[in-house]
Amino acid sequence: MVYKYYEGTPQIINLSIEIGRLLGVVDTTHLRKPPTELRKKNKVRTIRASLAIEGNTLSEDQITAIIDNKRVIGPAKDITEVENAIHVYDNLPNFDPFSKASYLEAHRQLMAGLMDTPGQFRTGSVGVIQGNRIAHLAPPGWNVDNLMTNLFGYLEHGADNLIIKSCVFHYEMEFIHPFLDGNGRMGRLWQTLILMRANPVFEYLWSV
Repeated sequence: MVYKYYEGTPQIINLSIEIGRLLGVVDTTHLRKPPTELRKKNKVRTIRASLAIEGNTLSEDQITAIIDNKRVIGPAKDITEVENAIHVYDNLPNFDPFSKASYLEAHRQLMAGLMDTPGQFRTGSVGVIQGNRIAHLAPPGWNVDNLMTNLFGYLEHGADNLIIKSCVFHYEMEFIHPFLDGNGRMGRLWQTLILMRANPVFEYLWSV
């Protein structure tokens, strides 16, 4: 089966080549695994940036305190979001980026205690609201599982390199909007996971 989600452009090709060159620099200078303290800071920044987009109010210092098992005062929902994210990011290597079942398990862990149906695709209709208008009307719920199955088929069998696949997956996943909640953070998480298969250094980069 041929999976085609985008048309290649010279800019895409040139950027892919440049990313490959920079990854070569990382490998030749043995920078794949930064010092422990830098890895911790990058994880805190990634979690903070990803959750802040969703309205989480906790600071980097508060997130660091939670990682260090210290008591933090803040909204219960925000603390749960951070605790879940820490758990998932700590276990990134245990998830399979090409597995839909692994993807659903990651959502279950990331959204536990935050919604009624963590780890399950939506079955109803959803839209993204901006101000007083619908900015995006997602595909109908009855087609979500099929669309995600095809997208994971592309991840596993498509001919593109993993850098391209990570971007295509992120874009298409957000378009499908497969969950009632947690789509944004799952898109960012899964792109990181795919990129880790391209080069382990992506686990330790500050990303949003």
